Amino acid sequence: MSKASGEKNLEAQEKKSGKTAAKTTVKKAAAKTTARAAAAKTAVKKAAVKKAAVKTTAKAAAAKKAVTKPAAKPAEAGDAIGRGYEFIHDLDQYLYDKGVHYDIFKKLGAHPSEKGGVKGVHFAVWAPHAAAVHLIGEFNGWNEENIAMERLEPSGIWECFLADAQLGQMYKYLIYTTDGRKLYKADPYANQAEKRPGTASVISDIAAIRWTDSAWMKKRASFQQDTSPISIYECHIGSWMRHPHAEQEDGFYNYRYFAHSITEYLKKMGYTHIELMGVAEHPFDGSWGYQVTGYYAPTSRYGTPEDFAYMVNYLHRNGIGVILDWVPAHFPKDAHGLADFDGQACYEYADSRKGEHPDWGTKVFDFGKSEVKNFLIGNALFWIEQFHVDGLRVDAVASILYLDYGRRDGEWVPNKYGGNKNLEAIEFFKHLNSVVRGKHPGIMMIAEESTAWPKVTDLPENDGLGFSMKWNMGWMHDFLEYMKLDPYFRKFNHNRMTFAMTYAYSEKYCLVLSHDEVVHLKCSMINKMPGLYDDKFANLKAGYTFMFGHPGKKLLFMGQEFAQEREWSEDRELDWYLLEEPKHRQMQDFVKELLQLYQSTPAMYSADCTPEGFEWINADDADRSIYSFLRHSADGKSNLLFVINFTPMARPDYRVGCTKECTYTLVLDGDEERFGGYGTEHAKKYKAIESECDGKPYSFAYNLPPYGVAVFKY
Repeated sequence: MSKASGEKNLEAQEKKSGKTAAKTTVKKAAAKTTARAAAAKTAVKKAAVKKAAVKTTAKAAAAKKAVTKPAAKPAEAGDAIGRGYEFIHDLDQYLYDKGVHYDIFKKLGAHPSEKGGVKGVHFAVWAPHAAAVHLIGEFNGWNEENIAMERLEPSGIWECFLADAQLGQMYKYLIYTTDGRKLYKADPYANQAEKRPGTASVISDIAAIRWTDSAWMKKRASFQQDTSPISIYECHIGSWMRHPHAEQEDGFYNYRYFAHSITEYLKKMGYTHIELMGVAEHPFDGSWGYQVTGYYAPTSRYGTPEDFAYMVNYLHRNGIGVILDWVPAHFPKDAHGLADFDGQACYEYADSRKGEHPDWGTKVFDFGKSEVKNFLIGNALFWIEQFHVDGLRVDAVASILYLDYGRRDGEWVPNKYGGNKNLEAIEFFKHLNSVVRGKHPGIMMIAEESTAWPKVTDLPENDGLGFSMKWNMGWMHDFLEYMKLDPYFRKFNHNRMTFAMTYAYSEKYCLVLSHDEVVHLKCSMINKMPGLYDDKFANLKAGYTFMFGHPGKKLLFMGQEFAQEREWSEDRELDWYLLEEPKHRQMQDFVKELLQLYQSTPAMYSADCTPEGFEWINADDADRSIYSFLRHSADGKSNLLFVINFTPMARPDYRVGCTKECTYTLVLDGDEERFGGYGTEHAKKYKAIESECDGKPYSFAYNLPPYGVAVFKY
């Protein structure tokens, strides 16, 4: 199929989906049940017989003798005749051993292939400590004895080719350990998983997906993060909105239906990107997707890999970027997952003082092992290259960097210099970001790093970690502590809102109000605010305006844009019914106005990373708790003046200093009735005169209301 015809077909499919997208599937998915039924009838008769390559244990030897119904023998795994790209070659083993096989995901896992003119599926798994590995699944009635995989030396990779396997069939690896145990493991490189509570892997063919987002991808290749508007909507698919008529008990939207609904909402509001929580396969809903068992599979809760690709494709075609939360910090101990994968520490550190998180009850990746680093770096590239994701928000970076993170004395192992820095993890991050950003310069690699670790966003050649952006957790903490205060006490904590500017250019920052701040009794954003009902909304408007005026890219967690009252829970949808109440609808309108002003005004984003983009007018008006500052675009042609009052005291005699004698146009007034304000009459234009104020030569008067928010363009 040509690129043009492929695009036409998907465009037609996109139009056809519309509001019934949740019920739409690709042709392959439609045939899944039929293929599965047919395969089940013939699987045992046709299953390939292979001799166990390793005779280390009695279990393995017994398994080899137990095969009683041999089928026609498939081509040997080592046969070079007709070997497809998917098969493991000597070069693959060499690169994997060095940790630089950056498309290893095309080799390991289950991939439709062809051998000796016979079509089938090639399976490969890394299990270096295993005594033997057998393939079990729907294609052979889950027979544990008749499909033994062959071990390849020296890598410890096991592989086989099965002509009887079909797309959509479930499978697992049965691993015989050296001490005689049997482990039933999901495929670490599988592209699809059985829907929880099932734990099997599913044969899938994501290489057959045809994309129609070429215009977006071309633009992405030259994307300049530092000078672009980036306003991110952090979202959990399963709890954003529930389907009122869903066939499934949990009511989740399918990826396709979600794509249409969320795209319409994001475009209406003015967000540039969506950040998705919990996309990689995970067994427990309550982990929010941060305890992953299937790193290479979009979670089946919301559909198939084709459905997930449709969602990304649709968002791109509508101008919305897609960021995923990515979790290289740790993984759960579930029996089918990565923990003790082949009977010994395989993906994790063997020493529990390095290999386990005591607070989280999870395993820690062994960043000193080449194959593990390759697994993770390959995974980052997988989402970017195979599913066209535009960025990764790397979770819990601090827990990776510090050997003593969450551990008491005696529970951690110092590095070779006696310090608490994980030297292997530092090298891993430099390697990861060098490869990802080297191959894909337009990709965002965002670190959730909660300490003062230096040079997180500096280049590896400058001894930096190489991330493109860092969550500004310090700003978030100070901001929230200030906003919680009764207005009377804010004057004693004025520096909480100004301190972040003392380090604003030490890294490339994103200002975040994330999901972590509205759970576990921390209260929703609106309920963090002091005062009575109306005061809370006025406070939150002032806080959001300060955030959007401050240098740094922006992120808001879902629901906070309309002042969700309850804390977030993954068990229910957002309280959309609140939009029937005027105050919540007005808050949503105000945030929409902020987002659209942000995206259309270069002064608010184009010089985020340089001191020339920000200038205080008055950072010291503590007694009145008023902040005034300027934002400038990189070329100096776009300029804004912000004035924000964080008390319920009206300031009718307020005067603000200016750097230029010109006309200032009011472009955002938080006191407008449409935003839930008092409706104070304000002129649209103000002429600055030569009258010193705030240490500036010019000034103009403005009737500043209680909790007043005013943004002027000049």
